[in-house]
Amino acid sequence: MFYRDERLALFIDGSNLYAAAKALGFDIDYKLLRQEFMRRGKLLRAFYYTALLENEDYSPIRPLVDWLNYNGYSMVTKPAKEYTDSQGRRKVKGNMDIELTVDAMELAPRVDHIVLFSGDGDFRPLVESLQRQGVRVSVVSTIRSQPPMIADELRRQADNFIELDELKEVIGRPPREQRDEDRDRSRESADN
Repeated sequence: MFYRDERLALFIDGSNLYAAAKALGFDIDYKLLRQEFMRRGKLLRAFYYTALLENEDYSPIRPLVDWLNYNGYSMVTKPAKEYTDSQGRRKVKGNMDIELTVDAMELAPRVDHIVLFSGDGDFRPLVESLQRQGVRVSVVSTIRSQPPMIADELRRQADNFIELDELKEVIGRPPREQRDEDRDRSRESADN
């Protein structure tokens, strides 16, 4: 439930939203996502949080980060940390929970409604605190993936739960691999 005159802010846990959309078989069109929430209320800010590998020559997320930065999103990034686990596998760690929480708490007095794009149960105390300050909180994630991508305690705490799969027609596009295959098929049929 959204009210046209309420001041909105979006807080996007980038890796969590990416994983949820991937589990549902689509990619997010961030231009459409921003337009959708501008339509639902007075969008003050749209934050996107992600960790970046600093020492990589090419990061697959860099083009998205640059595009978002030029198209109305406030980017919050930090260097990801690489390590090798006990089985010798390379792992990347880049938790952005603290940054998202601090920004949400600072913005709370200026907004009526926060939309949190994450299913991470660690955000339950944040949602509870925002609600005590009079801010309504909607959480966007999915229960339609296997396993569900939202923690039950976060879903219960939120004022609204928005099923990401139900936004697919509004903010989604086919995954890049599928778009590449469709483009190749259309070229083949044009050549025949």
